[in-house]
Amino acid sequence: MKEHYLRLFRHADWANRRVLALLQNAAAPPEKALRLLAHVLAGEEVWLARLRGEDSSALEIWPDLSLEKCAMLVEKNAVEYRRYLEALSEEKLNATMTYRNSKGLEFTNAVSDTLTHVSLHGSYHRGQIAQALRNAGHEPVNTDFITFVREKS
Repeated sequence: MKEHYLRLFRHADWANRRVLALLQNAAAPPEKALRLLAHVLAGEEVWLARLRGEDSSALEIWPDLSLEKCAMLVEKNAVEYRRYLEALSEEKLNATMTYRNSKGLEFTNAVSDTLTHVSLHGSYHRGQIAQALRNAGHEPVNTDFITFVREKS
């Protein structure tokens, strides 16, 4: 089961890097696309803190990040999620975690469900990024999981 999550987060890293590269190479990347990418990356950071049992209240969910800061966060998140997942036992994967959301409300969820959420959250917003790019006259990059599988297998 742990291998499944390692694969999902390899996909997330691959997809984040593809979107970042497209935005870096665009003459005028749409502000909305950059804002959504920053949100995806910040969300990954927030959820990792929660997964580790750390206080995430000081982390912004919708930060205003430059492409350079996004690039740094792509690197950091990839390393930190890989480190977290490689150290994660099957027992811990099936355990629950308790955290507070950005409004201070407390929730308890399975670690596995939280990891699935983080993966799906990124996919959802990368779809919005693709739409923002298309609306601004750019051709979006394919970040579909099946494309990742084809390219990385």
